Amino acid sequence: MKKKINLFERFSNWATNATGSSAAFIIAAAVIILWAVSGPLFHYSETWQLVINTGTTIVTFLMVFLIQKSQNKDSKAIHLKLNELLASHEGTSNRMVNIEDLTEEELDHLYKFYIRLSDLAQKENDLTRTHSIDAAEENQRRKSGNRKPAKIS
Repeated sequence: MKKKINLFERFSNWATNATGSSAAFIIAAAVIILWAVSGPLFHYSETWQLVINTGTTIVTFLMVFLIQKSQNKDSKAIHLKLNELLASHEGTSNRMVNIEDLTEEELDHLYKFYIRLSDLAQKENDLTRTHSIDAAEENQRRKSGNRKPAKIS
């Protein structure tokens, strides 16, 4: 399944590792120290100040995109791992797979539902008992005697 990684992907991976290292921090700190020490030499001129301002602005601008790419990749990997756990575990609800694609309103609705499940677990004084959407719907059907799935809202 190993695929050839394109040039940007390889550079991005290298840059993420390099900029997150101790050596990168030491280099950045050394640049700042050299800049500060050179202040008297340049009489603390506007050009001297502009050099550090421009340099840090450019680095910050580029790092924002690099960090975002790295976070997107990590987030996607975590979502895939969680989806695998959900899909492979018999007692979980497959409705949670790809939940990140729901709207904010739909996520809020589910959040409220899980708050209610948490309240149920506390009332039962059994924190080890599991509750899922599917289990809750099955319990509701049994309690009401209905054969059709009940929608919990």
